[in-house]
Amino acid sequence: MGEFLTSDGASIFYKDWGPKEARPLVFHHGWPLSADDWDNQLLFFLEKGFRVIAHDRRGHGRSTQTDSGNQMDRYAADVAELADALDLTRAFHIGHSTGGGEAARYAARAQAGRVAGAVLIGAVPPVMARTDSNPDGLPIELFDGFRASLAANRAQFYRDVPSGPFYGFNRPGAAVSQGLIDNWWRQGMMGGARPQYDCIKAFSETDFTDDLKAIGVPVLLQHGTDDQIVPIGNSAEKAIRHLKIGTLKTYKGLPHGMCQTHADIVNEDLLAFVSS
Repeated sequence: MGEFLTSDGASIFYKDWGPKEARPLVFHHGWPLSADDWDNQLLFFLEKGFRVIAHDRRGHGRSTQTDSGNQMDRYAADVAELADALDLTRAFHIGHSTGGGEAARYAARAQAGRVAGAVLIGAVPPVMARTDSNPDGLPIELFDGFRASLAANRAQFYRDVPSGPFYGFNRPGAAVSQGLIDNWWRQGMMGGARPQYDCIKAFSETDFTDDLKAIGVPVLLQHGTDDQIVPIGNSAEKAIRHLKIGTLKTYKGLPHGMCQTHADIVNEDLLAFVSS
């Protein structure tokens, strides 16, 4: 584990486990979580002989609770600086939800040789919010509601999301895990209210269409068909059309948080992709 200072003075916490000469896998977490959300995957791929790296996005987890720079361009710049600091080459970048947008923007702009491939899991690209160019997107009022709930009672909001749609625990017959709910809350409350508030705009309104078109390495899209947070029709089914070398893998009935609820299924497909 370590920390590094970005060019604008933010301290970014990261985990870096495994042989330094092994193929690096870089994991990008979702909002409002932290690198800890990838614990299962980090341990799984560490045992497979990979070098595994996961950072806390600025404003999240143990990184600086920034009051500026909480936009996708700066998030991607932080990743570029981390890759430079660790001298990562031929890395696979794996992003979930907001982290999928971050990974896509970084991969589109990365220095030649830095990126071997990308995996976007339940990811926000190409763009979530409804706009003139994205008329079937999600209404901005939905994200205004996120902001209002965060500002009014962040602690309760961060109970409600994982208890309900994030893991699909609101579905009849769902096997509810109180541990997952508590861990989601713990991670969310570690970060700063201001940067997490700003991040809602970053993940909902950023248009990644040009990033997807610019990525020149293979990209795997993994998405659950019962994703209630980032609906597949608004995201992966559109994103695949913009990729030069893209594969879409769908998972019938699985939720947004399938990396935790169905880690064995997700991990095996991830392993096949990064080993190819």
